[in-house]
Parts: sequence; structure tokens; C-alpha cells
Amino acid sequence: MSDELWRLTAVEAVALLAKREISPLDLVEASARRIAQVEPAVNALPTLCLDRARDHARRIMSGAACDATDEAGWLAGLPVSIKDLTDVAGVRTTYGSPIFADHVPAKSHPLVERIERKGGIVVAKSNTPEFGAGGSTFNEVFGRTRNPWNTSLTCGGSTGGGSVSVATGEVWLAHGSDHGGSLRRPGTYCSTVGIRPSAGRVTRGTSNNLYSPQSVQGPMARNVADLALFLDAMAGFCPYDPMTFDAPAVSFSAAVANPVAPKRVAFSADFGGRFDLDRDIRDICTKMARRFEELGCIVEKASPDFGPVDEVFMALRSQQFVVDRELQIEQHRDRIKPDIVWNTELGLKQTTSRLAWAERERAALFRRMAEFFKTYDLLVTPGAPTAAFDVNLRAPATIAGKKLENYMSGSTLNSAITVTGSPAIAVPCGFDQFGRPVGLQLVGRPRGEAALLQAASLYEGLVGLDRLLPIDPRPGTVPPSR
Repeated sequence: MSDELWRLTAVEAVALLAKREISPLDLVEASARRIAQVEPAVNALPTLCLDRARDHARRIMSGAACDATDEAGWLAGLPVSIKDLTDVAGVRTTYGSPIFADHVPAKSHPLVERIERKGGIVVAKSNTPEFGAGGSTFNEVFGRTRNPWNTSLTCGGSTGGGSVSVATGEVWLAHGSDHGGSLRRPGTYCSTVGIRPSAGRVTRGTSNNLYSPQSVQGPMARNVADLALFLDAMAGFCPYDPMTFDAPAVSFSAAVANPVAPKRVAFSADFGGRFDLDRDIRDICTKMARRFEELGCIVEKASPDFGPVDEVFMALRSQQFVVDRELQIEQHRDRIKPDIVWNTELGLKQTTSRLAWAERERAALFRRMAEFFKTYDLLVTPGAPTAAFDVNLRAPATIAGKKLENYMSGSTLNSAITVTGSPAIAVPCGFDQFGRPVGLQLVGRPRGEAALLQAASLYEGLVGLDRLLPIDPRPGTVPPSR
């Protein structure tokens, strides 16, 4: 059985840990063997901390690190990966930047401390684009992370390493973050699940943008029940993040165990013709969204009015880049990738009046979404406008035959939802003609993660694609652009 432990779901593994039929050390060693097998093909977990993980496993086994045993989200000694944007004490943490190539933090991020207190064992740091900026996971420190369904393709970004680490069975759960789709796009490209929680659901701890709801932390997994378990481990008030609030009285795992289907589901392929997407994606997602009808849901084509959401998102994103990167660019401009410099300088050039306009538009969109959710319980969209592209590209060459204006211009499906403040989850829904994963993005009411996870779980049960994971990495070629 020890050779097959990597095939277990996280929920199954935690149940066996609770019954002491396996030990945390068994899982750490199973993870180490699996990492050694698949890393050469995918480059998802470039930094390992296995001795540190073994020490943590032994502490849990001795009962010295089990104070959260009876709390929701107790992981009981389950190995996880942490995105390389997030500090782990004593472990090389580079943020994907050559500026920090040799950085080893003395203290862990508050979320890592919470995960470890809940019995999660950190075995590795997962690869990410430089400072998490980009829809393809590569950087000058560790190189490119490859899609396990076809290693010639990208896994998406920026939680690409995390998505690949769970898809291939290197770990059972992966930590990540999301600004313009960084938990959702890798889920879509790798046929995993990733949820962008509501702002404040999970601590951001050390962020300099503590009062902005744009960037959030969250989990990735192979299936929705595992995702709910990890969200339970992450959720709750943190004294270092003023936007956080208490975890729910009923755990997300309990909600998923007793799911209730949404009554009315809205589907929009392109937010009322607001942007382009490849024909295959449109056709597959339109067909697969209709499967909610098999759950007794009313499914209708409908979209909120998103207004000038692209411009709003870029104004707010650029301001966040100024907060995060202005001082680094002053000191290390020649060592930071051009996309980050461009996005930061865009923020430096915009006026306070422009920022005020963006804030007013964001507030108006939030109010329109609140009205929309009085009619619909769930909004469903494609997870991405195109399938996974060449791993050597920073963004798709084209979408629906049209060239992109910049590296973010193909992300509206995800970034528009970021601006609304709604939680959103990526769920697999099929494959295109070249065998590339296709996914849906399910969007719920603010702080409505329980209902959102329930809907995702019921949909997952219909489609059954979670049962294809974990997989061995597969070589392939890049399909032609269309």
C-alpha cells in the first residue's frame, strides 16, 4: 500500500491518519518518492524541505503538535505544498525573483503557521512566475513548470506549480494565491480545482496591500471535498490581517458532505459579447454548463452588467503593483521582468481622479452583482478563453485568432470576477480535440463559499473527471493556433 499512497484523496488520507492505519511519516516518504519520479518532467516543486517535514511528522506522531486535533480542517499530518510567494521558516523562498534567489526567511507567513498548526506538513515550495505576475509559470530562478497532461504546454499561472503538484500526486493539497485568476486558471489548465475565496476568508498576513480585496490566498486540490478540507484549515480571523473574520460555525467539509443544489443558474460564455474566446471552449463550456439541469437546476443564459470592468481591474491592479513593486523597481529595475515594470509604471502614471473613478465603478459593480444574485444562485462561465498554450510563451499567441494587447488582456473571464468581490471556483468539465483540459468557473455570492462548494461538488459528481487524477506526466506537442 505504501507505494500507492499518493493515489489517495486528501480526505481518504486524513481518515487513515486519524485511525492510525498510516502515519504522517509514511505520507512524507510517499510524497518524497513521487516527487523524485515526476519532477524531472514537470518542475512543479523546485525547493524541497523533506528533513523539516520529517521532523514535523515525528512531532505530530508523538502528540507534541496536535493541539488543533478537534478543529475543522485538521489535516493530521498530510503533506502539502506552499507557493513560493509565501514564507516558510528556514526554507528558501525566492518569490520567483533573482533578487531573492538566496532568500531564507526566519519566520513563516501567518497562513503557513495556521496550516502547520492544523496538521499540514510542508514538504516543498511550488513554482510561480516572478512575484506571481503572469498567466504562465516560469521565472529566471527555477525555469518553467509544465502541464502534466502535455508537457509541451503551460500549466497556467500563477499557482501553476501548486496545481501540477496535486495533479501528479506529489502532494495531496496545494496552497496558492489569486489576483486575476491565479488559482482558477491553473485549475482549468490542469483539470484540478482551485477556489478564490472572498476577501478576508483567508489571511494574507504580511501583505502591504492589507486593505485591498484584489489578491487573496486559497487552496487547490484534486477534488472539491479535498478543497473544502483545506479551506477549513486556512479560514479564520487573523490579527495580522484587518479584513479577516471568523471561520463559519458549520465547516466547509460538512457543507460539502450534505450538498444542496442551486435553484437558478446563470450561464454566460463571454459576459454578453464583451470579449473573445476560442470556439472549442465556447462550445464545450456551453454544453457542459447545461448539465446543471440534471441536478434539477433552472439554467438560463444571463450575465450581470460588468461595465468597463477591464479598465477598472487594470487601474486597481496597477495601483497594487505600485504599492508592492515601486521601491524594488527603483533599486533593481534591470532584474525585474518587463511585464512587472510595465504594470507598475502604468500605476505611477495614472491620476488620483482615475483611481477614484475605478473605486466608484467597483462599488457600482458590486451593487449590480448583489441585484443579480437576487435572481440567480450561481453564475457559470468558462474557466479560461483558450486552452493551455505553448509552455515557452508568456501568454496565448492569439484568442479566437486575435492577438492580445498585453499579457493580461486574455484574463477578463477571471479578472472581472475578482473586481466583483465574489468567490469563484474552477472545476473541470472536459477536454478539447487535442486532449487539453477545459474547465468552468463557478461564481457565488460574497462570503458564499459553502453554497459554492456544494454546487461544485454536485457538478463534479455528475462529470466525474476528478477520478482521472492523479496522473503521470505525459509528453506531447503544441497544437496549432486557431
